[in-house]
Amino acid sequence: MALAPDRKLILEDGQEYYGRGFGAAGDRILELVFNTSPVGYQEILSDPSYTDQAVVLTYPLIGNYGMAEDDYESRSPSTGALIVREYNPEPSNFRSVAALGDAMAGFGIPGIAGVDTRRLTRSIRDHGSRKVLITSASTPLEEGLAILGGYRLPADAVSRVGCREPREYGPGNSGPHVVAVDCGMKLGIPRSLAARGCRVTAVPWDSDPDFILSLAPDGLLVSNGPGDPADVPQTVKTVRALLGRLPLFGICLGHQILALAAGASTYKLKFGHRGGNHPVRELATGKIEITSQNHSYAVDADSLRDTPLEATHVNLLDGTVEGLGCAELRAFSVQYHPESSPGPGDGAHLFDRFVRIMKEAGGDA
Repeated sequence: MALAPDRKLILEDGQEYYGRGFGAAGDRILELVFNTSPVGYQEILSDPSYTDQAVVLTYPLIGNYGMAEDDYESRSPSTGALIVREYNPEPSNFRSVAALGDAMAGFGIPGIAGVDTRRLTRSIRDHGSRKVLITSASTPLEEGLAILGGYRLPADAVSRVGCREPREYGPGNSGPHVVAVDCGMKLGIPRSLAARGCRVTAVPWDSDPDFILSLAPDGLLVSNGPGDPADVPQTVKTVRALLGRLPLFGICLGHQILALAAGASTYKLKFGHRGGNHPVRELATGKIEITSQNHSYAVDADSLRDTPLEATHVNLLDGTVEGLGCAELRAFSVQYHPESSPGPGDGAHLFDRFVRIMKEAGGDA
C-alpha cells in the first residue's frame, strides 16, 4: 500500500504537487528549475550553480546507483532541493558509499519523491521558472502563497559557495600556472587543468586584479557559479581590468562575466538550459558538439556589436550565444560545461586550447 503524501510543493501561481519527503527535513523557498539528464544526479546535487534552486529531475528513477566518493563536484553541496518521480533508497553499485537520501540529509538538502515530474516540467516550460515553497502536506495553500509573496530570492549565492581563501590544485605540476576565480567552481574544472599539467590556484570571487597578478599567473580562468552575473560587479570589474593582460577562459557564469566586462549585456531565460545533450555549433567550422549545460542567463547577441568580442558558438535549440572570443585579447569563453564529459568528450579540446594559448604567451614554466 502506498504511503500517504507528507510533503508538497506550492508554486507562486497556486499549483500544488504532493509527494513523500526524503533527505533533509524543513521548509524551503527556492527557484524551481528542471534538468533533463538521465544520469548524473550526484554531479547535479553537488554542482554549486544549483544553489537556491529546487531541481526537477525529468528522468524518473533516481538514487539507484547511490553516491560515489570520487564523483562530487563540490565537497559542500548547496543545491536547494531535488524533486523526483521515484526515489530508490537501496542503491546497487560497487562504488557507492551512501544512499542519495542519506547524503542529502547530511548536507541539509531536502527532496520530494512521487511527484508528477512530467506535468511539473511542462508547467515550467510553459510558464517559466518560479518561486516554490517546499513544505508539509498539511500547509494551507493560502498560507503558502502568503509566504511566497513576501519572499525575495537572495542575490548573494556566489559569495556563499566560492572559496574564501586561495586553494591549490596540481601543486606538483610544472605546466602553466592558472589562477581560477572561484564563483562556485565545479571540481571538474581544476581537475581538467591539472590533468594537463597545469598548477591551479583558486581565488575568491571578489579578488582584486593586483592580488591576482601578484600570484604570477600564466592565465586566468573565470568559473561557473550560481545566479545572475550582474550580482557580482566586483568580479566583472576585475575581469575588465585584466582583459588583454592575461589569457582568459570563461565557463558558464564566467562566460557571462566576460561579456559584461567587455561591455555587452545579459538577460534571463524563460526556464534556462539544464541537461547533458544540448547541441551547439561552432560558427567558424560548422562543427556540432553535444554539451552539458546549467544556466538561467544568456548573453544578448545584439549587445556584442560595440565590443571586441564576437560570438563563436550558438545553441541549435534556441539560437542563444554559447561562446565568445577575441584573438587580440587572448580571451574566449563558452556557456556550456566542457568539464562535464558531454558527448562524452566533445568539450575537452577547450582546455587543450587554453593551455596552448598560455604556452604561446610564454607560460611554459
